[in-house]
Amino acid sequence: MLEPSLHYPIFGAEILCPHCRQTIQALTLTDSYLCDRHGAFEANPDTEELVHLQSSRQWKRWEGKWYRQHTHPDGIRFEIHEALDRLYTKGFRATKLTIANRYEMLVSRSLELRAAQTHIPSKSDPQPQQSHVPVLYGLPVTFSEHNNLDAKWQIVNFELETEPGVPHRYPYHYLLRE
Repeated sequence: MLEPSLHYPIFGAEILCPHCRQTIQALTLTDSYLCDRHGAFEANPDTEELVHLQSSRQWKRWEGKWYRQHTHPDGIRFEIHEALDRLYTKGFRATKLTIANRYEMLVSRSLELRAAQTHIPSKSDPQPQQSHVPVLYGLPVTFSEHNNLDAKWQIVNFELETEPGVPHRYPYHYLLRE
C-alpha cells in the first residue's frame, strides 16, 4: 500500500492560492493544484517552486507564505507598491526598504539617487560629506548582503521597516485613517 502523502504534490493535499489566498486542492497522483479562479499550478519537486501554468509565473514558499519570483522590474515594483498601500491603510509608514540582492540589477534603473549627508560638520572638519542614497517610492533602499547565506533572501523579495504614523506624501489621501 502506498503512503497517502505520496499521492499529493510536495506542498501537501491543499495550499493557499498565491493569487487569491483561498485554499485550493491538489490533484491526486499529479504535481498539480487547481484554483477555481486562477487555473492550474504545478509544483516542481526539484526546485520547490509553484508555477502558474497559464502565465509561467513562479512562487517559492517561506514560512508558510508564497513569494513571487520576479523576472521583470515592473513586477517587483508593483509588489512593493501594493505592500506600501496595505501598510499605509493600517496606519503605518515605511521608513526603509531592503530588497533581496538577487534583484539589484533588475531594479537599479528604477532607483532615484538622492544626496544624503553622511557626516555632520564639526570644527575640525567643517565640510559635510555627501553620498548618494538609492530611493524608491521616497524610501531609502538597501540590498541584502551579497555574501549572506541566509536562505530567506533566496526566496523573500523585500522587507519594509515601519513605524506607526501617517505616511509622508502618500498619494491616496482618501485611504488614510483619521
